[in-house]
Amino acid sequence: MVVNPQHRSKVISASFPLFTLGTSKLQFVPSFRCLGHIINDALCDNEDIQREIKSMFFRTNVLIRKFSKCSFLVKCTLFRTYCLSLYDIGLWQKFTVTCINKYRSCYNKCIKSFFGYHRSYSLTQVLLETGLPSFDTVLCNSECIFSR
Repeated sequence: MVVNPQHRSKVISASFPLFTLGTSKLQFVPSFRCLGHIINDALCDNEDIQREIKSMFFRTNVLIRKFSKCSFLVKCTLFRTYCLSLYDIGLWQKFTVTCINKYRSCYNKCIKSFFGYHRSYSLTQVLLETGLPSFDTVLCNSECIFSR
């Protein structure tokens, strides 16, 4: 992967020679996955945020399907364990506001659907009743823990 400079004035060439490893030619790729984190040639985290949105919906749907009849305390523990373990969000530095707002919306929808609240129910009230952190709190805590 070749990463372009952030300023167009610093671009020297638009094409690069082929790299070889032994007799194999290496391909240029626009993005790749490293330890579960998607890195692209623009160094933008929108693709990784989209991956995390899909993953959050998937994990929540699995929890709903398998544990919908559990007690409230068990549900809280399950949600904290499987949906709040977002180890790579502290790495996000460059993303669009639209993309992070989609993730915020996903987080809020997942909490409401897993705990059986109607979608028009107050999010503040849901967070108070469940004792779960808001999305902004999760994001801020991840950034603080990563920067230590």
